Amino acid sequence: MNSSLLRSLTPSVIGVLVRRGADFAAAEDAVQDALMEAVRAWPTAEPRDPKAWLITVAWNRFLDATRADTARRRREDLVDAEPAPGPAAAADDTLRLYFLCAHPSLTPSSAVALTLRAVGGLTTRQIAEAYLVPEATMAQRISRAKKTVSTVRFDQPGDVATVLRVLYLVFNEGYSGDVDLAAEAIRLTRQLSAAFDHPEVAGLLALMLLHHARRPARTAPDGSLIPLADQDRTRWDTSLIAEGVQILQLALSRDRLGEFQAQAAIAALHADAPTAEETDWLQIVEWYDELAALTDSAVVRLNRAVAVGEADGPQAGLAALTPLDPSLPRYTAVAAHLHERAGDLPTAARLYAQAAREATNAAERDHLTRQAARLNTQGHA
Repeated sequence: MNSSLLRSLTPSVIGVLVRRGADFAAAEDAVQDALMEAVRAWPTAEPRDPKAWLITVAWNRFLDATRADTARRRREDLVDAEPAPGPAAAADDTLRLYFLCAHPSLTPSSAVALTLRAVGGLTTRQIAEAYLVPEATMAQRISRAKKTVSTVRFDQPGDVATVLRVLYLVFNEGYSGDVDLAAEAIRLTRQLSAAFDHPEVAGLLALMLLHHARRPARTAPDGSLIPLADQDRTRWDTSLIAEGVQILQLALSRDRLGEFQAQAAIAALHADAPTAEETDWLQIVEWYDELAALTDSAVVRLNRAVAVGEADGPQAGLAALTPLDPSLPRYTAVAAHLHERAGDLPTAARLYAQAAREATNAAERDHLTRQAARLNTQGHA
């Protein structure tokens, strides 16, 4: 049985049921029942049209569950009126489901969980393990999210920015448990890109591919972090880089710049440099200027300060850092890096140690602790 096929068909099947009149929660439950039936039935005889099979079984499960409802006759009438599923309807239903799962009425964490469940086809257990929470907690989160969107009209226009933000949150979770969320986010974004022609969707896909290309070089065998400047670039996935750059170039040619395209352009410049020393930092600063104008984000300005420090020297980087709020995540680590480059090793060591105490994950904390220890050792040499 092709489990990846089942997962790829899940959103369009849910979409068909919702379009026929089922509320979201009931549709999702019926499709999950159909998927379980497929697991039992398909190993011996996979149907000629898997999607049509799933739609039929899921719709029958829905009708069985609502047979006593006063709207029974209206729903059954819709069965006769429903056209046979086809490629256009599949794309349309999948796209609508993306927008529904990323509805603004949901919290970001609920939108991510619902997207992984309904669009990604992951089980509640898999999602819970990926986010390191109890399965019961994730089940409650998903249940509340389904109830929320069940009151939303399926034909309401969606906000692509919200959908992309949800997919970006999934991507940034990376890998934990038995689900590679970075790879899953790329799969879902590819699916969205195929259904929805928008330069920012392409920009996000390019950004994911360019970042994912560096993944093999990001950690040492012992699990410790390797900074970008120290990574073995021969381990970067050149095919992903080439694909990401090509997608980005096509998106930029449409002259509708958005934040994900700008971020992808920065990632492409890093990927294009044969060595860290050959990085075109002046262009990167220019792209950060574009990104700051688009987002007015303090985090973008923090990253820009690092780029300025590389392009114009550490003192210029520290000057760019001065107006920013020291409570920003990674502010202390950036300040430590710039002070080290400026030659102020005692201050840099103190800031690295402080940044380690502020770190939110073990790998980053260990890396910053090693940086502080390295400078303290140099200072006493």
